[in-house]
Parts: sequence; C-alpha cells; structure tokens
Amino acid sequence: MEQRVSLITVGVDDPETAAGFYEQLGWERVDSPDGVIAFDLIGQTLGLYPLSALADEIGIDVGTLGQGALTLSYNCRTKEDVAQVLSKAETFGAEVLKPASDVFWGGHHGYFRAPDGTIWEIAFNPFSKLGPDGAFRWNGY
Repeated sequence: MEQRVSLITVGVDDPETAAGFYEQLGWERVDSPDGVIAFDLIGQTLGLYPLSALADEIGIDVGTLGQGALTLSYNCRTKEDVAQVLSKAETFGAEVLKPASDVFWGGHHGYFRAPDGTIWEIAFNPFSKLGPDGAFRWNGY
C-alpha cells in the first residue's frame, strides 16, 4: 500500500445541503454519477455521501458511524488567512468552535464545525510552507 489518502468520504444526513456550504466557500463540485457529491482537492477528493447509504455499504448500523474523533485540516498561506477563512465559514452557517489563536509550537489555528457536523481545523504552520499549488507536506516544500 502506498502512503497516501485518495478519497475522504464524509457521511452526512443531507448531501445537497452539505455541498451547498462548500460551494459557498468557493469549492467546485465535479460530476459523479454514483450518489457521491465530489470536490477534487490537490491530490485527493472530498466526497459527501448519505450517512445511511454509507452505513449500508459498510454493512454496519448507522448509529455506529460518527463515533470516531476526526478533524479535517486546511492550511493557509499566511497567519492572517486563518481568521478570514473562519469568518467566511461562519458567514455560511459554520459554528466557530475555537477562534484564530496562536499555538504553543509557533503556529496559528482555529476550528469550525460545518453545518454537516464535520470539524475543520484552519491553520497556518510557519514550519510547513505550502507548495506553489497549495499542496501540504508535514515539513513543507
């Protein structure tokens, strides 16, 4: 198995409403005939899929899903961008869980919960500069 993540699937109650939030943030969905609402990222795809259908596909009870702690992270190019992204997300219905603030290790971040329940960390890491195309690597480019 190669060391990568190709698709991040988020089980949501209402995929169209969830997709609307990401579209308001400026993301563009791509065609997908299989019931997944897909957004191509840099090197991965984020897929929104009905929660009950995801449980059926896996073969487990829907109540079992959503029990794991998980955050998705979006790294910004500048420290100032963190507060801007949090504000934009809040404008479109996200709940800011932690406002932009400095972190003990030298970075800057905050968290929001999207209307679909997904928790996002918005961060600036001065030690992991983004690539020219916005790609992230732990130790930077």
